[in-house]
Amino acid sequence: MRRPAALAPGLLDDLAARVVSTGSGEVSVTEVFTGTELTRLPLSTPSNVASAVERARDAQARWAATPVRARARVFARFHRLLLDRREHIADLIQAETGKARAHAFAEASEPVLTTGHYLGAAPDLLRPRRRRGMVPLAVGVTERRLPKGVVAVISPWNYPFALSVSDAVPALLAGNAVLVKPDLLTPLSPLYGARLLAEAGLPEGLMQVVLGDGPVLGASLVETADYVAFTGSTGTGREIGRHTGDRLVGCSLELGGKNAMIVLDDARLGAAVAAAVESAFTNAGQLCMHIERLYVQDRVFEEFRDRFVAATRALRLGARYGWGYDVGSLISPRRLAEVGAHVEDARAKGARVLTGGRPRPDVSPSCYEPTVLAGVEPGMECFDKETFGPVVALYRFGSDDEAVTAANATAYGLNAAVFGADRRRARRVAARLRAGTVNVNDGHMAAYGSMDAPMGGLGLSGLGRRHGAEGLLKYTEAQSLAVQRVRVLQPPSFLSPERHAEVVAASLRLLRALRVR
Repeated sequence: MRRPAALAPGLLDDLAARVVSTGSGEVSVTEVFTGTELTRLPLSTPSNVASAVERARDAQARWAATPVRARARVFARFHRLLLDRREHIADLIQAETGKARAHAFAEASEPVLTTGHYLGAAPDLLRPRRRRGMVPLAVGVTERRLPKGVVAVISPWNYPFALSVSDAVPALLAGNAVLVKPDLLTPLSPLYGARLLAEAGLPEGLMQVVLGDGPVLGASLVETADYVAFTGSTGTGREIGRHTGDRLVGCSLELGGKNAMIVLDDARLGAAVAAAVESAFTNAGQLCMHIERLYVQDRVFEEFRDRFVAATRALRLGARYGWGYDVGSLISPRRLAEVGAHVEDARAKGARVLTGGRPRPDVSPSCYEPTVLAGVEPGMECFDKETFGPVVALYRFGSDDEAVTAANATAYGLNAAVFGADRRRARRVAARLRAGTVNVNDGHMAAYGSMDAPMGGLGLSGLGRRHGAEGLLKYTEAQSLAVQRVRVLQPPSFLSPERHAEVVAASLRLLRALRVR
């Protein structure tokens, strides 16, 4: 296997130097394809977090005073660097996650889209806005957007580069400083993102990276940051929500999903099969928006099943840095065991494995075959719990109402999809699904890749949104600045209190009439 240039010792040493650390602890970073050690990085301590927050506050005060368009120039350079270094980024992503090259390139591209979108949107979103005053002409009101201060971005292992950088970019553009805590399994690409931001001219102290166990460093960040952006498990999200609630600071939480795709009887099956394969097995199923439940209408069920199983069997598994593979590895032996346990539980309780259903140590230490199950029922682990691996369950349904009821029978609500040739019908079905993003004739990317539209979950899938206006404005506080030009809000001396009350009531009636007109 070739050794990518991005894994040269000089670059890895530079990334290690970017960790905020004064302690003696280290963490080993493993090449997932082989299970061998890539490098060792220093660990941060709670005192390192405290000092990083202090530096961040100093840098943030100066950054917030910088005009938005001057901040944007840094991110225009960063955008160019993301494209120029895309091969390095993909190498680092593959090394620490084990995903296929195409999926690593897609992850490297996501911050390009995010940065490009907010370069255009931020100046307008952040500009002061005139609002209607209490008394026209007499009172002028301006809505201003103030940065939160120091934002903690706690990013996951499944998309370490995309979900650290793409959460940091709008926070920084809004005038905040950012502390990123990547997962210990995948710190290299987030550190490389910090390196590129520094190269683009981001002032020192505005983007810092700390490394450590979640229960240790995560608590330190949540207890000191002015806002927390978290992507990860529902259990950890609940804990963060409780802590930030106690401190009365905000948070956004993108959590788990048990996402459904509905295939109607008029769907173009070739397109539906291709999208189902992509959305079920992208990143070996380690994608919060991926499809785990496939509902297919009776009339086309057998044909769809046979074509879907055949397409799944044809996927090429590989643990290499090249482009010739469709599916890579799971992140770790632990994840392999958890995915395998879901499949074995279903098999033991009567589900049928139509294809897959076994680990592939001949490919890599943590590889698991793309798996299609039938006969999954309540009581099986994978029926209503998130598997988060290359496993999808097939179900059949009769009416559209039955499909909607089944798809909505989950405590999660992140993503959903509907396939049908009659787009009006498919849209009507889609509008009834309880999920933060819903796609018609696509599995997940149509909604997720539309950067001008908000993306996030309902129910156990979290709260808050990334992308769209909210993806930037959540990192700000709204301030209303009111100026009374003429003294009209206090009773004049020549009117009695009773007469003043009558005048105010008449004025309110007039204001209402004018606004209705």
